[in-house]
Amino acid sequence: MNSGAAGPDPRRWWALGALVASMLTLGFDTTILNVALPTMAERLGADTGQQQWMADAYVVVFAALMLPAGLLGDRFGRRRMLIAGLGVFFAGSLLGTLAQDVGAVIAARTVMGVGAALVTPLALSVLPSLFTPGERTKAVGIVSAGSTLGLPLGPIIGGWLLDHFWWGSVFLINLPMAAIGIAACVLLLPETRDPASPAVDTVSTALTAGGLGALIYAIIEAPARGWGDPLVLVTGAAAVVLITALVLRERRAARPMLDMSLLAQRGFLFNTLAATLLMFVLSGLLFMLPQYLQAVLGHDALGTGVRLLPMMGGLIIAARAAQPVVARFGARAVVSAGLVVLAFAALLGSRTTTGSGYGFTALWLSIVGFGFGFSIVPAMSGALGALPADRAGSGSGLLMTLRQVGGAIGIALLGSLLASAFRDRLDVTGLPAPAARTAGESVVAAQVIAGKAHLGDLAASADAAYVHGMDLVLLVCGIAALVSALLAAAFLPTAPHPGEPGAPQTGAGPDATGAAGPGSPGLVAPGTDARQ
Repeated sequence: MNSGAAGPDPRRWWALGALVASMLTLGFDTTILNVALPTMAERLGADTGQQQWMADAYVVVFAALMLPAGLLGDRFGRRRMLIAGLGVFFAGSLLGTLAQDVGAVIAARTVMGVGAALVTPLALSVLPSLFTPGERTKAVGIVSAGSTLGLPLGPIIGGWLLDHFWWGSVFLINLPMAAIGIAACVLLLPETRDPASPAVDTVSTALTAGGLGALIYAIIEAPARGWGDPLVLVTGAAAVVLITALVLRERRAARPMLDMSLLAQRGFLFNTLAATLLMFVLSGLLFMLPQYLQAVLGHDALGTGVRLLPMMGGLIIAARAAQPVVARFGARAVVSAGLVVLAFAALLGSRTTTGSGYGFTALWLSIVGFGFGFSIVPAMSGALGALPADRAGSGSGLLMTLRQVGGAIGIALLGSLLASAFRDRLDVTGLPAPAARTAGESVVAAQVIAGKAHLGDLAASADAAYVHGMDLVLLVCGIAALVSALLAAAFLPTAPHPGEPGAPQTGAGPDATGAAGPGSPGLVAPGTDARQ
């Protein structure tokens, strides 16, 4: 979009604004839904498993399609596929606003995941055609900040919408932003492509989606059906077969979409494991906390969004402050220390009781945010810095895919653990069998029944059972983070100091620009996408 001697076209900054709006929409879509889930569960009668699917349908599709979506943009035009992705996201959001039952919401979230998978890798890959190398780092940082800003905005916007409008309004907010993005892309973005990029492997794509879907289904359904249920066993076995077939196929491919051989590099492997564990914990916490704040502590949706800010604030502040600390002490020490802080916060949170109140929750939430923020930036930077230059694109794609998989499994596994612990601890003595089954589906359902029948004992038991399940989840998170910290301290390589051979160049990693902003879904760091 440069205009030769006349200088760069000033419209490029308007185009950048459109991309920021698109990434901001994707950034707060996850957190906005987490705040809405308790309200949606009450209005739609969704049990815990259905709530997990409303969250995970988006993440599973996102993880499965992000790499093939980037290749489609390379071959058929990045602007064309970016517009298509925004259009699909718009359609999914519109379907969500019109949904009347759980199945329709899950379908809408699936469609939105397809759109997000198209938008995320392509939003950054079009920037080189808009900006000179001197402007590109700034542009990528601005786009990335859009997703990061969405994290604290999501709970607040979602809470305000739910307090003033119907629950479908959390999807309605996406429509004008997606429409603006489409219009700006049509009018301002140039078309670029790379015909030499690998073709999309439809078989690998199908194996990825099928394997992840089967795995998540088995984990979500197991608490209700039992781990020995034939359907759970069959889907679990199918997941193992499909994922194994995917790994074997990708290992034999000359130009694989998922370059598994990169996991043989210690720096990439252990930094990726740390980043994946962090998304596992964060996604599980964001699924669990809104129900605790609303159903147990009794806050409304907006109050819940505001009360999540200590974690979001600690997360963003720590992520921005991580780079100087890494420069002083080294990435291995900072990643390990951040995971230890996260473990301490989770173990502290596991001491929560029904009488703890929000003050104690705010304390350990703030520490969770700091631990996550100090870990994710050097972990992402270390993973990307360990990649050979000629495999940066495939490596960043594998890293982002595994992060999304970690988030999906976090929602599924930790949510299932919570549901199982809640159901086992809930006292439904004296309730008719149908009411007892409904109350055991979720804390929201139990509170609704208790309120309608004026059963104070059931309400108190539901609160205690949910807090017990939450404490168990936090205990698991704390142990997992502590084990990860020990692995990081033992096996992460010592990164070279800036300027030494092998050190990442300034602006080339997520820590330099915030491109891997804390918890931001699927961002690719500047200069790491070979397709650019």
